[in-house]
Amino acid sequence: MDHEVGENSFEHGRLGALSRWGRFLCGPRNLKFKDMFTWQFGKTIAMGQALSMLICGTAVTCQYLADAGVETPMLQSFLNYTLLLLTYTLVLAFRRGENNIVQILKTKWWKYFLMALTDVEANYTVVKAYQFTTLTSIQLLDCFVIPVLMLLSWIFLKTRYRPLHFIAVAVCLLGVGAMVGADLLAGRDQGSSRHVLLGDGLVLVSAALYAVSNVCQEYTVKNLSRVEFLGMMGLFGTLISGVQMAILESKAIPVISWNWTICLLFVAYTLCMYGLYSFMPVVVNMTSATAVNLSLLTADLFSLFCGMFLFRYNFSGLYIVSFVVITLGFIMFNIVPTYTADQSYATNDRAYYLASSADVPQDGDIAVDWLQKEGQENEDRIGSSHRAHCN
Repeated sequence: MDHEVGENSFEHGRLGALSRWGRFLCGPRNLKFKDMFTWQFGKTIAMGQALSMLICGTAVTCQYLADAGVETPMLQSFLNYTLLLLTYTLVLAFRRGENNIVQILKTKWWKYFLMALTDVEANYTVVKAYQFTTLTSIQLLDCFVIPVLMLLSWIFLKTRYRPLHFIAVAVCLLGVGAMVGADLLAGRDQGSSRHVLLGDGLVLVSAALYAVSNVCQEYTVKNLSRVEFLGMMGLFGTLISGVQMAILESKAIPVISWNWTICLLFVAYTLCMYGLYSFMPVVVNMTSATAVNLSLLTADLFSLFCGMFLFRYNFSGLYIVSFVVITLGFIMFNIVPTYTADQSYATNDRAYYLASSADVPQDGDIAVDWLQKEGQENEDRIGSSHRAHCN
């Protein structure tokens, strides 16, 4: 009898410890498999990888343009912003009331100007970094965007993270490390090393600018509208990139040997960037800017897989390991929703944390239910033994 009580006490203690660890990592709500892996969750993963493929498309077309001697990053950005201007900005122009472009410019023009400036310079600095440092440094240091983004989201968006989110980020960065290791083994440590410190500094600046731009994007699409964000980015992005292109690339553009191949590469690059800018706010609205950036870590891997066929890159099994690890980290991050400091909404499921604490079983409730169940089973066993003895 004492042996059974000791085993029951040990089992109860183990269940209580697991329950406490689960609440510490994932929050107060008990997660079930059907609640975690929903259709919405699968759609989030699929759309995140679709964004990675669009980035892969831009990387492949940039490689072909570089092989053809075309190095005009501002021209490429200008074409993308112009396409946004011709679609989303025109939509704002035909709206009426407070959502009209004139009313938006009267009250918020300087905010959108700074947002567009941040985005344009983030794109430019990371491309410029390739002239001074190596691909390995860029891949590693570009991950700096994630901790900066989490910090800015914590401060300005009041986003709060569970311990599981930090573990998921660490898993994703581990996958990036495996990818960089595969690059070194495959001999793909490309790029210049003339001014490594300058190049690494440019990558860090670019990552910080991307983080600021992504936080602004998340706030805008969740509180205002996706069309307003893209329309203003198209307007001010076209102006800023146009001026910068005229200053920096006035000599490079006229010497381009224009032909059908070059034109198609510019068209493909512009469409990929347009698709990325158009659909990224949709995924950000469904999840968060941090989750989106975690999913984009696989973009380099998609580019490598394409490069194996198009540019004869060497294959390494670590690429597959890296892809699996990054995807696992992204899934871990999205299993448990983030939440805001005032509990006004949750990032992934706005009703997730609105459940009252009465719906969440505490340790005492678990213990009572468990002891009642054990007591009932003991009574049944005693009753059965008594009836068998009487018979």
